[in-house]
Formats: sequence, structure tokens, C-alpha cells
Amino acid sequence: MSETQEFTLTLTQESDYVFRIAFDDTPIPELVTDETAPLGTDHGPNPSRLLVAAVANCLSASLLFALRKFKNNPGTLVTRARATLGRNEEGRLRVQHIAVTLELPEAAADYQQAERLLAQFEHFCVVTGSVRDGVPVEVSVRDRDGQLVHHSEAE
Repeated sequence: MSETQEFTLTLTQESDYVFRIAFDDTPIPELVTDETAPLGTDHGPNPSRLLVAAVANCLSASLLFALRKFKNNPGTLVTRARATLGRNEEGRLRVQHIAVTLELPEAAADYQQAERLLAQFEHFCVVTGSVRDGVPVEVSVRDRDGQLVHHSEAE
């Protein structure tokens, strides 16, 4: 049985590369993003940092879920993520590598089913699974009159 969910976001440009992101139909506070200097002014995280934060956050939540699934009551998890940016063959800057380190607050041996939960927690992570597999992206651009002025199919 297939389960499909959708959600929407609205980005509104405030100035230069500063955007305010609204998480439509939720009580989640808006988030301000910006590009790093010299292009932007660092008023908020840039998309690359958001991507890495999403991967790290999802892995953290997945580990917490797996720990609790096996009746563990862990203390505070700490996760650190490091991204490597570099140029691709066309000279475009890309996220080339993400390294995430999750820190358990106790020794692994202190957890029920530690070996089993550590072997499977990554499979619960929607974001990491999506990034690893690649995400098809379809892009459309419409003008102020609603006219479609650009469209590219998902790759």
C-alpha cells in the first residue's frame, strides 16, 4: 500500500538574497535564509546549510526513534555535520560530501537491542534516503500573469 503526503512552502524575497520561508498551513515560525558573503549578507542559513541540517536532523530523529522503539530512554543526543563543497565538471559549486557524526549519551552496550537499532536507524531517515538516492526535481517558472515561461522535466 502506497502512502503519499504533500506539504507546501512559500518563499518571499525580502532583499537581495534574503528570503522569508513560510511553512504553509502550519504554526511553524517563518525562517529567514540568505547566501553567505560576499553574495549575501549571512542574515540566515543558506540552502546548502539547510540541506546538511536536514540530513543531520533527520538522522538524529531516526536514531532517537530507533532507540525508543526498543524501549531505550536515551539522554541528549548531539549530532555534528560537516559538508564539503566543491566544483563539478561544469565548474558549478555543489555539495560533494556530507559527514554526520551522531553522539549517543551512553555507551552502546547500555541500550537494549543496540546492534539491531544501529543497523537499521538510517533506513527511517526520509531526508538522507532521498539525498542518497537522488531526488527528481521538476522546475517551472511563471511570469506575473501566470504564463509558463520555463519548464524542465525531472531528471
